[in-house]
Amino acid sequence: MSESALAIRTRGLNLWYGSFQALVDVSIEIKHGIVTSLIGPSGCGKTTLLRCFNRVNERYGNVKTTGEIRILDENIYAPDVSLVELRKAVGMVFQRPNPLPISVYENVVFGLRIHSPRGELKKPVMDEAVEKALTEVGLWKDLKDRLDASATGLQLEQQQKLCLARLLPLKPEVILMDEPASALDVDGTRAIEELMFELRGRYTIVVVTHNMGQARRASDECIFMLLGEVIEHRRTEDLFLNPKNPKTAEYVEGRYA
Repeated sequence: MSESALAIRTRGLNLWYGSFQALVDVSIEIKHGIVTSLIGPSGCGKTTLLRCFNRVNERYGNVKTTGEIRILDENIYAPDVSLVELRKAVGMVFQRPNPLPISVYENVVFGLRIHSPRGELKKPVMDEAVEKALTEVGLWKDLKDRLDASATGLQLEQQQKLCLARLLPLKPEVILMDEPASALDVDGTRAIEELMFELRGRYTIVVVTHNMGQARRASDECIFMLLGEVIEHRRTEDLFLNPKNPKTAEYVEGRYA
């Protein structure tokens, strides 16, 4: 596969928390513009792998990483890499919605304010960014007359969509989603899955999920992990219906102990 067709590539990626090795020789290739799910039992390393892609793991201290990660063909561990720029290009949505305790409008423009020189960010630019971002996540119709309302007063589903909208004005290439529907009810989960499907193509989405139904419905490809290793990476339909590895079959069929 050509480099231009890839959003993320790892080679021989290993990660330790202290003396515990959480990732073992992980080598994967994630294509541009698709939804890729990371699946596997708790503690298998999928969230650790997700957090490697924007180097969030390093915030926790006592973390050692070896190997290579290239995003958009750039080595994210190169000495001259700016973590600020990396995290603009690789945005992240967490398990529980975490809107800032400010207005809907200010949540969406928060990143723009931080990354724009003082005095250069004009209101028409912000207004356009808010409308565009909220439209992309399906919130504009419901919130266009409530932009001054507190974001923490929104429904959980709306809060999670707003957290995603907060990333979009920074024009990310990759969006990481760590169990994005785990705090939501059935309707909220469906709405987030539909949104992921709508955003594919415009963004590369990597999602961690324990929900096998969600992985099947919402992802183009799946990566099955076990004990820090990648066991199988295939098209979602193939991985679920015709897994190559017996361990994958045991997991997707609910027989993993």
